[in-house]
Amino acid sequence: MKLIRFGNKGNEKPGIVDNENKRCDASGIFKDWNKDFFEQDGLQKLQAIKDISSLPMVAETERWAAPIARPGKVICIGLNYSDHATEAGMKIPDEPIVFMKASNTVVGAYDNIIIPKKSKKTDWEVELSFVIKKEARYLNNINDAKNFIAGYAIANDVSEREFQIERGGQWTKGKSCDSFCPLGPYLVTPDEIEDVQNLSLSLSVNGRQMQKGSTNKMIFNVNYIIHYLSQFMTLEAGDLILTGTPPGVGMGMKPNQYLKEGDIVELVVEKLGIQKQVCINA
Repeated sequence: MKLIRFGNKGNEKPGIVDNENKRCDASGIFKDWNKDFFEQDGLQKLQAIKDISSLPMVAETERWAAPIARPGKVICIGLNYSDHATEAGMKIPDEPIVFMKASNTVVGAYDNIIIPKKSKKTDWEVELSFVIKKEARYLNNINDAKNFIAGYAIANDVSEREFQIERGGQWTKGKSCDSFCPLGPYLVTPDEIEDVQNLSLSLSVNGRQMQKGSTNKMIFNVNYIIHYLSQFMTLEAGDLILTGTPPGVGMGMKPNQYLKEGDIVELVVEKLGIQKQVCINA
């Protein structure tokens, strides 16, 4: 099942994509795809809808919003592809590198990327992300982690490299600028993904392919990440986790290449759809 949200910012509604790839309005049944929905077995209730196409259609002109409401946490895993670690000039990590993005960075898959004021190094990162379905704390078994996943989505972990690396402190301020986490276009439930560790990812800028990779190159897989994080913090329903990016980011190019006003960024992850953003200046 593919969950979506639609509507203007601040007035988003929940929806579902039917078998004909049309958007259907589920707001008459559910309030939103948020923490309460996931932790109260909302996905199971959603599966009980026998005929999605009977729901009202969403107008084609309606904005594609992020497929989940603002998450409580956005947790990211850095350098999780061995070839990306190499291009960044960093050693392959022994444990997951964990950092946070502000939760208000999450926007729709087709919303603009806002290049921050005084930015010189705004960069792109195509990533597989997933949403937590129920509270996870001190999990005992890595294999049990799959039971805590609500679904998967494309994320663009937009990053300002000067803010991130050259301005002191940790990575957060280079990762948390407005619009720095386009998400979606939809959240795909696990039953539609046969093998999440074998999905192709790609990203292009102005039609030129920059990134190409596969989730089979991840150093730490999805289940490991959930188990690992649960040893340090409580993962709550609706939390969003980004799993790292393959090689081809602007920072890794010689010479470096970064986003500028008017650039068009397109992302594709197998089985999860397509994103497209236009870059504008703040």
